[in-house]
Amino acid sequence: MRKILITGATRGIGKAICAELAADTHILVGGRNAEAVANLVAQLPCASPFVADLLSEDEVTKACAEISELDGLVLNAGIGFAKTVADTTRAEWTEMLLTNVVAQADLTRQLLPALRATRGQVVAINSGAGFNAGPGWAAYSASKFAFRAFTDSLREEERGKIRVSSVHPGRVDTDMQIALQESFGRAYNPADHLRPESVAKAVRAVLDATPEACLETVSVRPA
Repeated sequence: MRKILITGATRGIGKAICAELAADTHILVGGRNAEAVANLVAQLPCASPFVADLLSEDEVTKACAEISELDGLVLNAGIGFAKTVADTTRAEWTEMLLTNVVAQADLTRQLLPALRATRGQVVAINSGAGFNAGPGWAAYSASKFAFRAFTDSLREEERGKIRVSSVHPGRVDTDMQIALQESFGRAYNPADHLRPESVAKAVRAVLDATPEACLETVSVRPA
C-alpha cells in the first residue's frame, strides 16, 4: 500500500483528500494540533500521525527523521488573507511567505531522500492566485507565484527521480474562503465555489497517473 503524507490534513481540502485516498492509501495525517490529528487518524482505515508545526525547523526535522520511504507528499498546508499593499505589515508579509513557501520548501527538502527511494510524487496545492494577482491579493498571490516557481524548479531538478505536480483550485468552499469573502464584505454562497471533494478528486487523478506520466499543472475552477 502506498504511503502519502498530507499536510494541513485535518480540515478543508486536506481532510477531503484524506477521505478520497483512504481506501487504498496509508495516510500520514499532517497537522500541528496533536488532538485534531489523532481524531482524524482514528477515522481512517490506515493512517498514522505526522505532528509538527511546519514553521519549526526542529519539529519538522524530528518528524521527518522517522520516514525512510514515502510514495507521495501533498503540500496542502497554508494561510491566506486579503489586504492591500498599503495595509500589509512587514510581519504579515513574513508570515505569509514563511508559511506558504519557505516551510513547504524545507519540508520537501527533508523528505526528498524518502521520495527518491520510491520514485514518488510531490503534489503542491496552489491556487488560481498562483497565476493571477489582483487588488488586495499582493501578499497571498506573491506567495503562490513563488510556490509555483518552487514546484517548477523542483520538477526539473528531480525529473526522472520523482514527479512534481501543481494543482491550482479556484475558490473552494472552506472556512478560509468564508473568512476571505467576509473581509471583502461580500455575501457568501457555497454554490458559487468548488467543493473540497472536487479538488480531492483532481489530486487523486494526479497521484494515480501511470508511472511514465506526470500531470504537471492542473487548474480546477468552478464551472
